[in-house]
Amino acid sequence: MPERRTPLFDYHVRHAEMVRGGGDFFFPLAYTSPVEEHLNTRQNAGMQDLSTMGEVDLKGPGAERLINRLLVNEVRDLLPGQVRYSTLCNEQGGIVDDVTVYKFHDEHFMIVTSSAPRKKSARWIGEHAIGHSAYATDLTGAIALISVQGPRSRDLLQALATGNSELGTLKFFHFTSAAINDTQLIVSRSGYTGELGYELYVPSEEALGVWEFLLRSGRDFGLRPYGTAAMQSLRIEKALPLAGPDIPDDESRTPFHVGLDRWIRFDKPDFVGREALLRQQEMGVSERWVGLHMESEIAPRAGAAVMAVGEIAPQRRVRKSGARAGEAIEPRSAGAQLGVVTSAARGHSVGKLLALAYMQTTHAFPGAQVMVDVEGEPRPAKVVPTPFFDPAGQRMRGKAK
Repeated sequence: MPERRTPLFDYHVRHAEMVRGGGDFFFPLAYTSPVEEHLNTRQNAGMQDLSTMGEVDLKGPGAERLINRLLVNEVRDLLPGQVRYSTLCNEQGGIVDDVTVYKFHDEHFMIVTSSAPRKKSARWIGEHAIGHSAYATDLTGAIALISVQGPRSRDLLQALATGNSELGTLKFFHFTSAAINDTQLIVSRSGYTGELGYELYVPSEEALGVWEFLLRSGRDFGLRPYGTAAMQSLRIEKALPLAGPDIPDDESRTPFHVGLDRWIRFDKPDFVGREALLRQQEMGVSERWVGLHMESEIAPRAGAAVMAVGEIAPQRRVRKSGARAGEAIEPRSAGAQLGVVTSAARGHSVGKLLALAYMQTTHAFPGAQVMVDVEGEPRPAKVVPTPFFDPAGQRMRGKAK
């Protein structure tokens, strides 16, 4: 597979451990400690390079009509400067990607795609644009995306951004233009951490200058970069799905499976996948994406089996060797498989090991006791409501400290 690098790759490779991830990009795993990066983003301000995500520019008299047909959500009531979340679905109702839509004016929009299916999503949009009086252009290579998240992010950007006096009052899921260190950019009140935060769309050739300026100038606000390890724990605490592990590339899951059906607008007369999703709504689903509290010190791998609780072993055994010698072995055994883990991480803000999994609806209710395969051994887990952290969403709206 080809190796892809963001405009900030040279900075990352000097300061962080690099790993290969979605879309065959190289990502910074961590600059210091993933735990410190996670907690600093929750307490102060963190910054991440999200330039692996895709930006598709859509223009023309048919742009709004095209987007409204491709998305399950409504866009005809969007005003210039607003952002909207939605899924793109195929004719069978399977999720192609989850995206955000930016409206500049009635004939100009931008769709921001996930990292892993970026090229597929851009092709999907471009193919459907043919014959719709709309022109789709993949601008990913020309745009860097820098995410600034955390309770002090507003104060930081107000202090550094120029050319827009209304930045401090920018509403959630709205965007505006501003300048940072003389670089013109788009500032969006959005993010992937569950915190008050902003996403900056920056010309690629000026991205490194903006990144380094923010780091230098943001020290007084506690600004520190964070890598994908912290991003995973932050977004898992909020049960935010990630294309690839949680939304599989084979398009086998519908919004109903992932809990994204609240964004489906069936009052729209036509959109791709509408009839299939109506049938799914009537029939229900056999599996749902749920949250788990794990009784384990080690996170299960993606794809790990979730099983029913089997019989109780008559005697508790103890490990005789290895790094975990002397540790009691859980006496409960595992029964029939109920599902699979998609993502897992230590939730540093909640103090628990968390997992997200697709599970049969028979056991997908809060309080259900299950077993999860962790390195070949069944470990107890309990189904709990999601999100695990700040369930009311007050922090990302800037209403809680």
